Amino acid sequence: MLFRASNQTSKIARRTLLSWFSASIVTPLMAQTKWPNKVLRIVIPFVPGGPPDAIARLILPRLSENLGQSIVIDNRGGAGGNIGTQLVAKSPADGNTILLTTTAFAINTQFPESNYNAEMDFLPVTITATQPHVVVVHPSLNIKSLAELITMARTTPMAFATPGSGTAPHLTAERLFNLIAKVKMTAIHYRGAGLAVGSVVAGEPKVGCMAIAGPLQNIKAGKLQALAVSSPKRLSTLPDVPTLAELGYADMLDSTWVGAFLPAGTPANIQARWYEAFSKVLAMPDIQEKVQSFAFDIMAESPSRSGDFVKEEIQRWGDVIHKTGIKIE
Repeated sequence: MLFRASNQTSKIARRTLLSWFSASIVTPLMAQTKWPNKVLRIVIPFVPGGPPDAIARLILPRLSENLGQSIVIDNRGGAGGNIGTQLVAKSPADGNTILLTTTAFAINTQFPESNYNAEMDFLPVTITATQPHVVVVHPSLNIKSLAELITMARTTPMAFATPGSGTAPHLTAERLFNLIAKVKMTAIHYRGAGLAVGSVVAGEPKVGCMAIAGPLQNIKAGKLQALAVSSPKRLSTLPDVPTLAELGYADMLDSTWVGAFLPAGTPANIQARWYEAFSKVLAMPDIQEKVQSFAFDIMAESPSRSGDFVKEEIQRWGDVIHKTGIKIE
């Protein structure tokens, strides 16, 4: 009896050990295959109305359908995009929170206030799309060309609205007005493109520079006058608006891109799954039509290429910041 009881106990112990060992292997695999298993969050580090917000709302239903989970948009504006970006950098690396941001992601690394490292604290998922910047004025100025604006600025104190200090449109305007044209114009910064556009529509100030998605509908409605775009060629949506290159500013091919990034440490399979979802949605004909109607050029770059792209952008905008002497506010 003692021997049989001991043998039974041994069998139970072996089964318990085998069960634990199997679970220790299977559970992580099950966790991977089940992802995503909760509501996902896209953090946009700007108030509604800008390029990432436009992209997110255009593709959100299809992205949610592809991933099989609900997705919420969390606008965390402030500090030129730093607040929302830092939030994602400190989020759990479980793939449930993703950053959808702009060129500011690369630009802000030039300033100590950013408090994050674009290459060390994040994993690139994809650069989704890019679009040029546009210089706009309030119709009350009765200005029809960039040359007229620069002439006026030489004799009249003027200010221009930007979607935030240190954003790409801010740097475009600083370089154009203060560095190249050598006219002193004061930058007034807002917490996102939506607020910047609204201020110029209201006439305070009467000049603005922002990525085209923000002011496009107001330009078409005649509430704003577009003077120039920073694209290589004229936009099909605004065929009468000249490019900066046409106007003699050949090297001003600035753009705002929209990119998706995960916290560093996120599993590679989840990074790949997010990229797969973005690329499939951006390849859909109806989505492409909608995205392009906002003057975006779709990119859908791979994680590897997106990482290289960000490195190039950090260097490029760092050079602009050095030449203009911009300080983030």
